Amino acid sequence: MVKSRIPVALTVAGSDSGGGAGIQADLRTFAFHCVHGTSALTCVTAQNTLGVMRVDALPAEAVAAQIDAVVGDIGVDAVKTGMLLSREIMGAVARQVEILNLGNLVVDPVMVSRGGDRLIDDGAIAFLRDVLIPLAAAVTPNRFEAQILSGLEILSLEDMRAAAQEIYRKGAKAVLVKGGGMPGDLRGIDVWFDGTRLETLKVETVDTRNTHGTGCTLSAAICANLALGKDLFTSVTLAKNYVTNALKYALDIGEGQGPVGHFFPLLPK
Repeated sequence: MVKSRIPVALTVAGSDSGGGAGIQADLRTFAFHCVHGTSALTCVTAQNTLGVMRVDALPAEAVAAQIDAVVGDIGVDAVKTGMLLSREIMGAVARQVEILNLGNLVVDPVMVSRGGDRLIDDGAIAFLRDVLIPLAAAVTPNRFEAQILSGLEILSLEDMRAAAQEIYRKGAKAVLVKGGGMPGDLRGIDVWFDGTRLETLKVETVDTRNTHGTGCTLSAAICANLALGKDLFTSVTLAKNYVTNALKYALDIGEGQGPVGHFFPLLPK
């Protein structure tokens, strides 16, 4: 029997026990796009819709071994990173990207939550900025992450545009500054810059408190579309549309912020 070639995507990220973000969100997003999802786990979290109670990191060597096992046997067409947690894990991932010649890398620089809470230390931030991001095809910072990466305060659309261009100048090949954390009419507006194309991307705003996992889902959808052979800008626009639809069918579960509905075509209308 001749095997058919199935597009394969790899997510390198943490586990969300509540199922709304991280590895769980990424794999559901890959499945929606009919892409086979593989994973390299970086940490295990105890969390739910109310917050994170505990985080346990895996050894950097274990993260590298997972990547090596997947790529050596199955091969991957695109890769995304999420929560990498420490400089040691970031170093292991960066080495594997270079050694295994992994292309179509999307870096979701999980450094600061949408609410502005710092998630990793300064040393890890510097390594992410100076080493891992320059290896990526695209980086997808939220407002607060873009402020750190650019060194600019972001209060307006013009600030978002300036930050995207500054992050590009610092070594990123393409930048998507996400506006989910922006106030008022700027919420949900993203800015794209790849060195020549500066675009303001807007989709309809969905009014829901259940937005957990949107950043992970967006970067995973970009990754999935790259695995399917689409160009980078098309992958970004398709990913934004996917997240918008998933927000329309966000899951009102738990006592806090529920996740987006990754499998919205299967939900009752």
